[in-house]
Amino acid sequence: MEEAYVRLVCPECSKDWQSTPRDLPAPSETYNCPNCHASRRLSEFMRTEQDLQTLKELQ
Repeated sequence: MEEAYVRLVCPECSKDWQSTPRDLPAPSETYNCPNCHASRRLSEFMRTEQDLQTLKELQ
């Protein structure tokens, strides 16, 4: 079975990366960019609406 992932992008430094939903907090929780350490709600790091929906469905 293939594992799902979501794509993230930092709204401040533009770093992009992928992560599995199980490794992330809830969309409304604060998350820190691994590159510049910007703090925002995780939902603001989702690259697309589809990535946000995938996160919500698989958590």
